[in-house]
Amino acid sequence: MKLRKRNFSDPNQTEFVGIIWQPLPHPFRLHAGDVFRMDNRLCRVLRVTECAAVVLMNRPVRNFKTRFDKAVRFQPSPAVFRIAANSEVEILNPTRK
Repeated sequence: MKLRKRNFSDPNQTEFVGIIWQPLPHPFRLHAGDVFRMDNRLCRVLRVTECAAVVLMNRPVRNFKTRFDKAVRFQPSPAVFRIAANSEVEILNPTRK
């Protein structure tokens, strides 16, 4: 049994030229790496999707004394939260064109 090669192109159909697609240069207001101020603290944008921006904010250093009058100081881990991707915040490092 001999296999035939199927020809799926129709000679009567007009040729399809192509789709012209131009992405928007900046679809979101925030971009990864942007720095802005919230609650008098600096925040850095980690990543941005069409619906949310993941933000990293440092927490203040905690100073306290133990029961034995020993001074203790430590830096808590940064807070990670999400905000809207096109939030109107003042970007402190506007390096984009």
